[in-house]
Amino acid sequence: MKTSDLNNRLRQHLSEFDAVAIAVSGGVDSMTLACVAHEVTSIVVYHAVSPAVPFEATDRVQRYGEARGWKLEIIDAGEFKDQAYVANPANRCYFCKHNLYETIVSTAGIQVLSGTNTDDLGDFRPGLKAAAKYGVRHPFVECEIDKDAIRTIAKSLGLNDLSVLPSAPCLSSRVETGLPIHAPTLATIHRVEQLMQKSLKPSTVRCRVRAEDIVIELDDETLATIDDRQQRELESTVADCFYEIDINRPVRLGIYRQGSAFIRASS
Repeated sequence: MKTSDLNNRLRQHLSEFDAVAIAVSGGVDSMTLACVAHEVTSIVVYHAVSPAVPFEATDRVQRYGEARGWKLEIIDAGEFKDQAYVANPANRCYFCKHNLYETIVSTAGIQVLSGTNTDDLGDFRPGLKAAAKYGVRHPFVECEIDKDAIRTIAKSLGLNDLSVLPSAPCLSSRVETGLPIHAPTLATIHRVEQLMQKSLKPSTVRCRVRAEDIVIELDDETLATIDDRQQRELESTVADCFYEIDINRPVRLGIYRQGSAFIRASS
């Protein structure tokens, strides 16, 4: 389907809501949804801040909100007070989204929307169960729109910075299942990823904290450019960063694998 047709379908669908509350993380999906919805209906944007959300994402939401005149609510959904979330089980995302949607639904009083798209349906997404519990709807899914189409829609609307945003799951996704989630660990993960971005400019980087070691995952093109000396220097720099928060584990580089810190519980 042409981009214009997808955009028109989405606009028509969103215009059928009198008012909506949109959970916006700062990524391309939810940001694009908010931009389109704001043109056709009344919206309130909810953005949750926590140690798992990089500052850059919050800054992006605030800049767009000010520029576009969104009614923006910055909230703390309180997941770090939820021991079920902090314990980091295989279904950690359920507890994250449960806290998020419970907070929004209890205050918004209108239909809540998310930026979930059709590509997300093929993954293990326990957060979708929390969304269903609170009646959250997913316009991209309802309009049969996937990630690539969202990027195309964003670009067609002149949202060029959004259209090229890399996928960026929350920082807690870097911690191996079963290891507790602690704010200093997430801050260090973000610090390391920023250092890697500055020094290597990779297309993808993930700092994975595992039970046995710390792995800096890079796209294969970037990894291929790193010689032995540079690798040792990078590993030493990362080890020093984690040593500052009393995490002393071997550091190694590896090829990026989606969700590789995640261990799904057998069921």
